[in-house]
Amino acid sequence: MNQEKISQLRSALSQNHADLAYVTDPGHIAYLSGYASDPHERILALFIPIDGDPFLFTPALEVEDAQNSSWPYDVLGYLDSENPWQMIQSAINDRYGKPAKMALEKNALTVDRFELLQKMFPQCDFSFDLTPTLQKLMLIKTEAEIQTMLEAGNWADVAFEIGFAAVKEGAQEAEIVAEIEYQLKRRGVSHMSFDTMVLAGTNAASPHGEPGKNTVKPHELVLFDLGTIWNGYCSDATRTVAFKEPTAFQREIYELTLNAQLTAEKAVRPGVTAAQLDQIARDVITEAGYGEYFNHRLGHGIGTTVHEFPSLVAGNDLVIEEGMCFSLEPGIYIPGKVGVRIEDCVYVTSDGCVPFTKTDKQLIVLD
Repeated sequence: MNQEKISQLRSALSQNHADLAYVTDPGHIAYLSGYASDPHERILALFIPIDGDPFLFTPALEVEDAQNSSWPYDVLGYLDSENPWQMIQSAINDRYGKPAKMALEKNALTVDRFELLQKMFPQCDFSFDLTPTLQKLMLIKTEAEIQTMLEAGNWADVAFEIGFAAVKEGAQEAEIVAEIEYQLKRRGVSHMSFDTMVLAGTNAASPHGEPGKNTVKPHELVLFDLGTIWNGYCSDATRTVAFKEPTAFQREIYELTLNAQLTAEKAVRPGVTAAQLDQIARDVITEAGYGEYFNHRLGHGIGTTVHEFPSLVAGNDLVIEEGMCFSLEPGIYIPGKVGVRIEDCVYVTSDGCVPFTKTDKQLIVLD
């Protein structure tokens, strides 16, 4: 568990005159408690009072796992046949009394669950949004967190190696995905940080395409977007490779995208803003005449979840600080012709940044 961050969260509760925090997002629960789980449709919750011991609330089938994690406090469980909200109400009232003000993650709590919470605590003020507080708590990574993320990055590099070896004429995108994930599981990496993407040819022109039966063909580009989870922390990286010699146009688009990515990476240092980094990469592509085909933000934060605060996008004047971790992933997507994205996630140092992934970004031509 992360006692230091829980103490900082309690300070935020005090400053906002709140009695209790209800943490909803499983990634945030893992960050604070040390217990990671995907509860699916069931309720997983972490309650942190301004005074007194916090407790985890989990499905009954997860109680033992939570107790065996690094979480040192109580774990309460509920059966599918029980009403979890009544149990939550009783546990909070018995432990802390009736809270006058409860902080919520407003970007993570569903409307139906919020309405049930209101019924359980009709006297409670829910105006304090916990989301910005948690985002700031998770923004600056410790040295231990960075070391774990470097290991996750190493496994992403292994995944690229496996994927590149699986590229051959007639191979289906989904087959290559399956080979990557199978080989990683054999090596002890049981979870990807998101659904692995392998997109061949013009399919790569869809930034969030779906791998399927489309096959690899000679003289086309193949885009790999993947990441792994290691000890609760994520990696995320993208490489685009050529199968057989690419066309001059494909190589032009690739080199332009790489220039944008490397230019942004070189610009990262404490004091620059998130918006400035986005603009630096975007200018490279726009000045070459392809600005309309770079149709997403430059990057996003990463940590215990693959998409975290901050967003590297126009209008975000957040000042970059040492210890922040985020992606740099410019792309050019020309429908029906070509798609290229190149991405590394980096951590910010005192005078620059270091990527978590090391796979070569010069265009790799596979035979």
